[in-house]
Amino acid sequence: MPQPHLTTSAFEILGPIMVGPSSSHTAGALRCAQVAASLMEQPVESVRFVLHNSFAHTYRGHGTDRALVAGILGLATDDERIRDAFSLAEERGLAFEFVPGEDNEHLHPNTVDIEMRDRAGATCSVRGESLGGGRVRLSRINGIDVKITGEYDTIFVAHRDVRGVLAALTVHLSDRSVNIAFMRTYRTERGGAAYTVFELDDLPQGADLTDLLESLRAHPEVRIATLIRVPGAAPARTGTEISPSFTNAKELLACTKDLEGSLGAVMRAREESLQGIASAHAAMAQVIDAMRAETTAPIEHPARSLGGLIGGEAALVQQGAGSLAGVLMGAVQSNAVARAMAVLERSAAMGVIVAAPTAGSAGVVPGCVLAAAEAVDADDEDVAEALYTAAAVGLLLSLNASVAGAEGGCQAEVGSAAAMAAAALVELNGGTPAQALDASSIALGNLLGLVCDPVGGLVEVPCQNRNAIGVAAAFSSAQLALSGVGSLVPFDEMAIVMRDVGRALPSSLRETAKGGIAQAPSACAACAACSKA
Repeated sequence: MPQPHLTTSAFEILGPIMVGPSSSHTAGALRCAQVAASLMEQPVESVRFVLHNSFAHTYRGHGTDRALVAGILGLATDDERIRDAFSLAEERGLAFEFVPGEDNEHLHPNTVDIEMRDRAGATCSVRGESLGGGRVRLSRINGIDVKITGEYDTIFVAHRDVRGVLAALTVHLSDRSVNIAFMRTYRTERGGAAYTVFELDDLPQGADLTDLLESLRAHPEVRIATLIRVPGAAPARTGTEISPSFTNAKELLACTKDLEGSLGAVMRAREESLQGIASAHAAMAQVIDAMRAETTAPIEHPARSLGGLIGGEAALVQQGAGSLAGVLMGAVQSNAVARAMAVLERSAAMGVIVAAPTAGSAGVVPGCVLAAAEAVDADDEDVAEALYTAAAVGLLLSLNASVAGAEGGCQAEVGSAAAMAAAALVELNGGTPAQALDASSIALGNLLGLVCDPVGGLVEVPCQNRNAIGVAAAFSSAQLALSGVGSLVPFDEMAIVMRDVGRALPSSLRETAKGGIAQAPSACAACAACSKA
């Protein structure tokens, strides 16, 4: 299949801006339910969520249950009412149920089956997968395997499998000058229920498809016709190609030579071709504002997390910096660590954060970039360039490895964040693109094998401290690279190594809370105490 016309935005690596505590298990879960609900003609009246693998083991601690209900209700990932989703559902007459399923190695680690009934009595079952960093995929609808990722704007049509239906549907699209990139039809049996997925590659931005959808629904054999826009994939503007385009570090470096710019300059140009200069500028400004808020508010106003395991640690680090920084971490790194820990406190209290690249690792990049930017007196343009540099590295890791703890352990989350931050620090300190990638490779290589073992299934312990260590890894890696110490293993190879190490980790060490620190007696006792509080 050709490369998709829609691609992941920089602001899905530096984002989404979301309510914590988990990008995969909160934001991703919400998006799965949100897209599933869009397939129903009437508001959903009742829903049953069957949770598989990692979802089944941590859905309460990660807020997956509230997020799924919020998605059915149509809330956005940054809506602070997510924490009140259960009471909102009661107000709106939505009945819901959660059923933990058996572990299944053949399913994605973050899988949920969403069984819905609407107010008209119509039913629909959707299987959603949360891929990491808030990105999602639909893999099954009413028992039929599909693949809907949002790589294209998609029209989903449920119809009967009879002669002439497909021809009529394509004529409707053609008559309205809608170009079909791909068309897939799935059916239960000959003459039975069928589903056709139209992926469109020439849809004008903001196009009103009401008339088109109504014409499709008017066909006597059509039951449902709806537009699916999967959150996490940004449509390219009509008539443009994504340029510069890259899928690995070698190609990215070549782009820097063509543009005579940094990794961040290449990523910025790519984003501007994806969504336009003004839109990209506004999105980056929103990210920077959100990062400043998430890294400072918890220090000024500490609060306990929902799970009760963390709260106030960032302020302690900031307070201790005056006497300790000179001998230990230094003023800038101390500031970065405090800011990183603050983000995890905000996330664990279901506050609004930027998942960069995930909620569980969200403190590393803003902590490093904002602390270093203050130290070198960088302006917002410099900060934006550094964040675009981080996004370029994060994009490569999402394409060639993983940024999801359920897939690759904490090395895929904090390890990826440290690699992103290391490159950004090199950018802020005048390094070359090659040095930035060396710093990323060093950071990745020295966090290999880091497991994901959230105590009590909460994104609190050891997650907060691991973000602090991720900051230290990023600073060390950046200084090594800027000093001329390279990485024997280049970035592209290191990404594959990280991917393979993640695959070798048992599921007990990949975000299930069934191994590692999560099973230490003291950790279990702390969870028991919190549950009684």
